[in-house]
Amino acid sequence: MYQLLTDSSVDLPFQLLVDNNVEFVSLHVNVNGQEYKDDLEHHFDLEHFYDQIDSGLMPNTAQINIGQFVAFFEPYVKAGTPILYLGFSSGLSGTFNSAQQARNLLLNTYPDAKICLVDSLAASSGQGLMLLDAVDKRDAGMGIAELSDWLVRNRLHYQHWFTVDDLNYLYHGGRVSRTSAAFGTLLHIKPIMDMDAKGHLRVVKKARSRRRSLEALAANTVATLVDRESPRILICTSRAVDAAHVIENEIKKTVPNARFTITKIGPTIASHTGLGCVAVFSFGSEKRV
Repeated sequence: MYQLLTDSSVDLPFQLLVDNNVEFVSLHVNVNGQEYKDDLEHHFDLEHFYDQIDSGLMPNTAQINIGQFVAFFEPYVKAGTPILYLGFSSGLSGTFNSAQQARNLLLNTYPDAKICLVDSLAASSGQGLMLLDAVDKRDAGMGIAELSDWLVRNRLHYQHWFTVDDLNYLYHGGRVSRTSAAFGTLLHIKPIMDMDAKGHLRVVKKARSRRRSLEALAANTVATLVDRESPRILICTSRAVDAAHVIENEIKKTVPNARFTITKIGPTIASHTGLGCVAVFSFGSEKRV
């Protein structure tokens, strides 16, 4: 048997990971000079954090460092338990690089350790959807090496479509220029964004209204669904539940038996999107390019 591991970028409920025997390591967020663990709302008060953003807070985030990963991995390594870590996109954070360096350090001391690392090239509940599929395959008896290979082969099939309500947070995080943020806000432009093959965010289209952006997210999701009978679709939002339901209802017009889970965007991702972000994740027939 092996242990599935991940990090808090998955934006899934804490209890869901506990129930499925998945352990995670926390990224950190800095709020007014105080550092907090993004622990999937186990202790972190996400609603209060949203209130702070609503009041104008521009928080900063910190990647997981090498020492944290060594401390996270080593108990399993010492016990002789193989581990498979599914990590936050290397295109958005140095976290996965820290995990690789921690693995190299541990192999110097434990040369026979089995430490599999998979760069999800995904974020938020896109990474979370990958993890849920990994849990299903683990529980069905798939071995660690086969599962690691499967995740690498299929990671670009996980589709990420999202929009934001406030471009200033994307500017603060270096995702759009100051000019784009200013003109987009003035003209009420809503960006339609996805994740490319290297795990970077990109703007692929612009909509002139919130409603049109949500309809575009739904249409883009439906267009490439592999399972058109009862696909698992995750929608993640930072206080935009009504928008999440708009997307859900739009998708149900074409795929009425789709299985939806609506989750909250955690502090790591919300620090870069602000409030009003809504994202939809699915497994698509086409790979991201």
